[in-house]
Amino acid sequence: MAENSLFGVHGAALQVRGQRMGLLASNIANVSTPGFKARDIDFDAALAGVERGGDADATIAGHTLYRRPLQPSMDGNTVELTTEQTAFAENAVAYQTTLAFLNGRISTITRALKGE
Repeated sequence: MAENSLFGVHGAALQVRGQRMGLLASNIANVSTPGFKARDIDFDAALAGVERGGDADATIAGHTLYRRPLQPSMDGNTVELTTEQTAFAENAVAYQTTLAFLNGRISTITRALKGE
């Protein structure tokens, strides 16, 4: 269980956020690809699954969903650039915050092991 590990939920959160960042970047890169369907990860559900100890990649893939566009395009592409950019920015901030917490935790453990 993640809550019993050295890093708690943060290790799993970093993994899910990293996967989500790649998926959102793919959506942005395919904004002009006809027929491309934008996807996103249900973060809370994926995190809960990873915390339960399931295979992380399979769990995250199982919680990857297609987006419903507010204004579908004529070519079948469902990427809405502003939505994707906003989600990417929010996820990037959360990723950096989680990473900073983990770095602080590692630093604290390192100092404790050195007897500082």
